[in-house]
Amino acid sequence: MSERPVIGITMGDAAGIGPEVIVRALAHDAVHDICCPLVIGDAGRLRKAMAIVGSKLELHTVESPSEARFERGTLECIDLGLIPDDLPWGAVSSVAGDAAYQYIARTVELIESGELNAICTAPLNKEALHAGGHLFPGHTELLAHLTGTDEVSMMLVTPKMKVIHVTTHIGIIDAIARIEPGLVTRTIERAHETLARAGQHDPRIAVCGINPHAGENGLFGYGEEEEKIVPAIKALRERGWNVEGPLPADTLFFRAGRGDFDCVVAMYHDQGHGPVKVMGLEAGVNVTVGLPVVRTSVDHGTAFDIAGKGIADERSLIEALRQAVELASHRKPKAA
Repeated sequence: MSERPVIGITMGDAAGIGPEVIVRALAHDAVHDICCPLVIGDAGRLRKAMAIVGSKLELHTVESPSEARFERGTLECIDLGLIPDDLPWGAVSSVAGDAAYQYIARTVELIESGELNAICTAPLNKEALHAGGHLFPGHTELLAHLTGTDEVSMMLVTPKMKVIHVTTHIGIIDAIARIEPGLVTRTIERAHETLARAGQHDPRIAVCGINPHAGENGLFGYGEEEEKIVPAIKALRERGWNVEGPLPADTLFFRAGRGDFDCVVAMYHDQGHGPVKVMGLEAGVNVTVGLPVVRTSVDHGTAFDIAGKGIADERSLIEALRQAVELASHRKPKAA
């Protein structure tokens, strides 16, 4: 086996576009040039996706990464065989939701045993996941549970900017209540560590405020910036870190887009997601920061409205694989 990192790709929800984007992405020679991709999913569903998109890939099923050939023109798959042949495309299914969980669980086992270098996830459907008996808000929380990690952060990565979130999948009122200096500090620390790992040893980090105009010295809000954000920034600047803020989000993202900062710290889900998704879903990658393993993901959902039609765009998955390679540890997996 070559020195390319072994990336485990979870198939996600079998009723969504995950199987199609995987098949399309792994037809690109450039993907095989940078990594050894291994799908953990369902071979039967992948064959259906291959027929839909007209793929000429050869599907090769294996029991472990050590059995895979990792050659151009081949799709390597650990087949869990959980999806019935007649599962419809584009519909919520408890079977598909449970299967999506099982793909993740198996992949975590593989990476913890040293057989993979990183995880790259195709999208799952939260309603289906819950219907399958797994009550997690999404991949981020599920992976934290499976790896025994108390706290993680979501980072969105695009060619123009990186955005990490202090809070994510909770309501806006709950988000504001949860934000406090310790959480802001730990979030910035996770961003700093991730950027340093990728080669940016003195990253420029900008922190959003909570209120319009970052509160404008108490004019808006009830002093949330001074109470919840400023102490964290002061403490990190005392370490010599290049951290600026709290800044008004409306102008901060413009500045980040032109290259003024290496990472933006968003306080809540839509504050960070909105600007990133305006750039185009195909450009974004979701990175879970703080896990003991590297995990990246496409920055789009299951797209049930187009699933099974052969028109899904694979570019976000290709970028997610590229980011997984960049962030992956350089240690050689045991399978090699």
